[in-house]
Amino acid sequence: MPDRGEGAAGPSGTRAGRPSRRVVALIVVLGVLAVLLVGFATFAGLWTDWLWYRSVHYSSVFSTMAWTKIGLFVVFGLLMAGSVGSSMYLAHRMRPPLSAMSSEQQNLDRYRMGIAPYKTWVLLGVSAVVGLIAGGSAATQWRLWLLMVHATPFHTKDPQFHKDVSFYTFDLPCYRFLLSFGFAAVILSLIAATAVHYLYGGLRITSPGARATSAATMHLAVLLGLFVSLKAVAYWLDRYSLAVRSSGFRSADKWTGLRYVDANAYLPAKTILFFIAVICALLFFATLWRRTWSLPTIGFGLMVLSAILIGGLYPAIVQKFQVLPNEAAKEAPYVQKNIDATRAAYGLTKTEVTPYPGKPAGAAQAAAGSPAATGTLRADADASASLRVLDPNVVSPTFQQLQQGSDYYQFPSTLDVDRAAGGGTGQDSVIGLRELNVKGIPQNSWINDHFKYTHGYGVVAAKGSEVTSQGTPSFTEQGLPGGADAGGVQQRIYFGEQTRQYSIVGGPTPELDYGDKGRETTTAYAGKDGVSLRNPLTRAAYAVSFGEPKILYSGAIGKDSRILYNRTPKERVEAVAPWLTIDGDPYPAVVGKKVEWVVDGYTTSNSYPYASRTTLGDTTADSQTDSQRSVVARQNQVNYIRNSVKATVDAYDGTVTLYQWDTQDPVLKTWMKVFPHTVKPKADIPADLLAHLRYPEDLFKVQREMLSTYHVTKAADFSSGSQVWAVPDDPAAKAGKAVPPYYMSLRMPGQSAKSFSLTTTFTPSGQNRLSAFMAVDADAASKDYGTIRVLQLPTSPTVDGPKLVQSKINANSKSAPKINELKRSGSDSTVEYGNLLTVPLDGGLLYMEPVYVRTTGVDYPQLASVAVLYGNEITYQPTLSAALDDLFGPSGADPSAKTPEAPPPAAKAPPSAGTGDPALRQALADAQKAYEDGQAAMKKMDWDAYGEAQQRLGDALKRAQAASQTPAKKG
Repeated sequence: MPDRGEGAAGPSGTRAGRPSRRVVALIVVLGVLAVLLVGFATFAGLWTDWLWYRSVHYSSVFSTMAWTKIGLFVVFGLLMAGSVGSSMYLAHRMRPPLSAMSSEQQNLDRYRMGIAPYKTWVLLGVSAVVGLIAGGSAATQWRLWLLMVHATPFHTKDPQFHKDVSFYTFDLPCYRFLLSFGFAAVILSLIAATAVHYLYGGLRITSPGARATSAATMHLAVLLGLFVSLKAVAYWLDRYSLAVRSSGFRSADKWTGLRYVDANAYLPAKTILFFIAVICALLFFATLWRRTWSLPTIGFGLMVLSAILIGGLYPAIVQKFQVLPNEAAKEAPYVQKNIDATRAAYGLTKTEVTPYPGKPAGAAQAAAGSPAATGTLRADADASASLRVLDPNVVSPTFQQLQQGSDYYQFPSTLDVDRAAGGGTGQDSVIGLRELNVKGIPQNSWINDHFKYTHGYGVVAAKGSEVTSQGTPSFTEQGLPGGADAGGVQQRIYFGEQTRQYSIVGGPTPELDYGDKGRETTTAYAGKDGVSLRNPLTRAAYAVSFGEPKILYSGAIGKDSRILYNRTPKERVEAVAPWLTIDGDPYPAVVGKKVEWVVDGYTTSNSYPYASRTTLGDTTADSQTDSQRSVVARQNQVNYIRNSVKATVDAYDGTVTLYQWDTQDPVLKTWMKVFPHTVKPKADIPADLLAHLRYPEDLFKVQREMLSTYHVTKAADFSSGSQVWAVPDDPAAKAGKAVPPYYMSLRMPGQSAKSFSLTTTFTPSGQNRLSAFMAVDADAASKDYGTIRVLQLPTSPTVDGPKLVQSKINANSKSAPKINELKRSGSDSTVEYGNLLTVPLDGGLLYMEPVYVRTTGVDYPQLASVAVLYGNEITYQPTLSAALDDLFGPSGADPSAKTPEAPPPAAKAPPSAGTGDPALRQALADAQKAYEDGQAAMKKMDWDAYGEAQQRLGDALKRAQAASQTPAKKG
């Protein structure tokens, strides 16, 4: 038997150790199939995206993004591939001729011989790989590129370099990207050149003679010179980056901008290092003529040493010996710049902060004829706010139980507030849509889930300030509407917050619907949205994209079938406007004959000079935030935000419309240049829609978070940190999360009528007393829309915060028995507390909290009682009206007069009396003087002087009362 060594033929005529032709053919076939599958999957994704954008009439958005990504991929991919490939090619061309072989070169010669037949392929392969990686990375930066190319000026300059803010928000980030790409290209080219020079003998480690040939020296010197040149550019850009970098002035603050040490140490250091780097780069380039590494090596060493001494040690010395001994004075100008920039970046410059006593009028004011004593406080309570006893965060199960209609319908876990629902009366209402509940579909199957059960049905709304005698919502829109368009409004809900699966409509399978008198019937979708599945290639593409092969061959799909997907309002707006940050709470509204979702969109930036940053995901989270109601942030950390766009999504046909809202926002103007004709002008907003638009919650949350620190406008007060506020925890939540802001119609002090508002409270950091009350005019049709008003409360006497108020409500002798009675009303009864609303009322604060109970056999909350607190008086009654009557009395008598404990708000001066009694005249004059002194002290927020003036006012009024009851002596 012959020996089968290397090269011996096997039984099938093949060489031992080598794969057979069949195996090779199989590997080739499998490889081709894998490439085709990956290619078709990629094509399917792109093709279905294009079809979807075309179906919603935003194909220009897709094409702009696609061509920009393709352009960046090609240009930067070719630049990277060209730089690395040309560096390898030059290194190979500059290889030295072969000479006496050392052991090192003999070892390398084996690799050279192995590569020799494939040199071109290796060059192309390495270039292609780095080009693909670089091109793919560059394509992800399409936003930076488009912003720089279409930049719109802010017409606001930074205080240090006096450059327009657009330089920092649009240009500088793109310059940084280009610089990073340049560094990557030079470094990879340097690595590739070094490897080739070493492989072919241009660089030697152990061989005798010179370590590098002159050709290799020149090649590497040029690349190192380019690297140092880029470093010089980086030093120059670092100067401007100081205005937007996080400086850590306070560990808890995401502070940006220059401080004293930045302006007086880092800035000159960066300038000096720039010139040193330029000189060092020239020394590297000079190696082309000098052919020696001595000067560039010395220069590079000096640059590194300078970076350590000038860029690191010198600023540390300045900080320690100049700043720290007198930090407040040194940092004051820079702190003021940060305050001004932060308030401008977050839209806080027009915030109105006024002092407010926070305590109701006492006995002295009652004697003086205050509103509490003259019978108007009860009326003032009604005029000051529309207190909402129907909490949208609690009553969703009640809507579900009473208005669900069927198991395959559901309401969102948190309902929405709308002031114009329920017949357009303008009252605060709670509204929800009856959406499709996939889990409730009987006999789940692919046909039922995607063809038969395709949509929800109907709008349900209830009065916010009233309930029925059973404690259930007083519905203004309810039941399954009779007919397809009850009241002329299209009631079918194909697009909603809960609608996350695709549906195929228009085919031979009928869709379940409701007809006259709420009876089940069938319907066919007639909306404009949807991608036609007539084309077999399109069906195949969707079968791959959705991972459902039945889409390709199912007989339930006909020639007129269309597929609906991306059906939640946030998904649709985010897709057609990928440059927007989306508010976490879209809300429904009946606009004309349509049900539309309203979605607030924000333009943001992380590069507004001197403005402090915030993290949207953290700032907008509260006790009601869940995965469904969380903000969709394009960039999570920002230091500039505007509610620039109001978007609508038709609940029936999915039509997305973007309206310009902030007409002054440069970021929006820039994106409108990028995507022309996608955002309609503000003037095109229909009047019916304008009546439903409101101030968005997430923007309000961001602003209240920033105002907790930046309500202070003077550097001296800011630096002390003694006036920092905090958003209190929700007293009704067990997780210790922030209290959510509340919508309600409210009349703030100084306003003549109620306005739809969004409100919140503040407490001092780590304390339970109240420090401020904040409200913003949320009615988009109001001339005061967006006006933020803050009532700042005194530090002494203190005003209870939400936790203390909740504790008082729970522990009060009048209310505690009623709570216990509710808990005992059934073996499984539970008590749920609703929104604790705060309302400024005649110098004090009125608190109202609805209390719900779930009794045995009724697994949904019903309003059982309403707790109201004013001053030190608490009442607990079945209805809001009864609670206010019990608290203030039918005649408006002020219970707080029983227990005077704090100075009153601004009370009217006592009228002059037409009497000749000298004692009475003097008492009234003293009362007038004390009142004026109190007003002056309140404006200065001098609460000690205010309290002293109120004491004098009370004494004077007592004397006046005594004098008026004593008959005047006849002369």
